[in-house]
Amino acid sequence: MNKSLIFLCILLFLLSIVSLFIGVYDFSLKGLLSGDLTDLNLIIISRLPRLFGILITGASLSIAGLIMQTITNNKFVSPTTIGMMEWAKFGIMISIVCFGDQNQLTKICIAFAFTLFGTLLFMQIMQNLEFQNKIIIPLMGIMLGSIVSSITVFVSYKFEIIQNIESWMQGSFSLVIKGRYELLYLGIPFLILAYLYANKFIIAGLGKNFSANLGLNHKKVILVGIIISSVISACIVTTIGSIPFIGLVVPNIISIFMGDNIKNTLPLNAICGALFVLICDILARVLIYPYEISISVIISIIGSAIFLGLILRGNRG
Repeated sequence: MNKSLIFLCILLFLLSIVSLFIGVYDFSLKGLLSGDLTDLNLIIISRLPRLFGILITGASLSIAGLIMQTITNNKFVSPTTIGMMEWAKFGIMISIVCFGDQNQLTKICIAFAFTLFGTLLFMQIMQNLEFQNKIIIPLMGIMLGSIVSSITVFVSYKFEIIQNIESWMQGSFSLVIKGRYELLYLGIPFLILAYLYANKFIIAGLGKNFSANLGLNHKKVILVGIIISSVISACIVTTIGSIPFIGLVVPNIISIFMGDNIKNTLPLNAICGALFVLICDILARVLIYPYEISISVIISIIGSAIFLGLILRGNRG
């Protein structure tokens, strides 16, 4: 695993350098080293913030998905498949309707509140219903998310704010510049908390009775996991927009090759999540250069194919 981690870190570093040089406006390394203000401003104001946003988003969503899969003991659960992204967008819509399109921090707080509420509601529904097939649970989550998304669009049309909301419907890093992405850093302390709670999440995922036998407060640990995932989802949707499938496919791929001990695989999940989003972002920028495809489109194509493969693999298992 250490060799894999080192290799992935080197690959992530190299692709990060490549990412800095991809864009509509070119700059020379010579000009950058000589202190050319135009090149320096391009790097500092646009390219580096975009790169940091990509890395934080990928790592955060991957860990959020890993947490949700662990505490629910279901490999098909993620922020995408249980409606967390949709609830965050609903919260943003409520924020704009009630308080206007001004304060980003207000949007994040309200988006977090609705994401937490929606996730707790979904978890309560799932506890009251018993499904033998684990695939049914994320499908129920997708259906619930679609209902919430439809309500968001309807209310947005009603209050004539659909243009404000559309930027959050599909994620994009094209508008990430210095001063417009820093709220993503709010999620970093929660990533550290996720690492500290990793072993507790594993125990909580084994059920209430098992947790009680080991002296673990099952409800508290589950709530901590949901709060971490909700904060991450709210920060990313508010700052970048909705990014699908990362929290689903990356933890599953890591689990297949490295096992389910999230204490050991959490750093690997973070790096692979960041790497996956970075590769998709590079593809989004070069496929129809000088134009840019929404990264959500690229991730949806790749992620949905992997999701289908996971479902087929689960059925065979």
